[in-house]
Amino acid sequence: MIPAIVRLVNGALGHRAPRQARLKDLAAMRLPLMAIVDDCPGKATDQLKARIELARTPQEIWMLRLDAFQIISQQHNQTEAAKRVDGIAHCFDGWLDPRQLARAR
Repeated sequence: MIPAIVRLVNGALGHRAPRQARLKDLAAMRLPLMAIVDDCPGKATDQLKARIELARTPQEIWMLRLDAFQIISQQHNQTEAAKRVDGIAHCFDGWLDPRQLARAR
């Protein structure tokens, strides 16, 4: 009875239960993030890719974009880093709150 009431209240308030990402969903987020640092050799990139592989939720994977931004900025520049990070944001549509998908600056 209580779970039904919670669902009704959440539905009325516009709250959705978080979707459970499957392995293929996570892969569709991991691969583009790893790809944007492919031309940035080094230990930091290798460590980042290992952390991306270990991430278990879309939110964890998305948070690692900050590390990718830093690596790309050091190898190239901030403009290139922002372009690449913004270019993969669509992979997270429907998995994160739209406010979290703000453009990189």
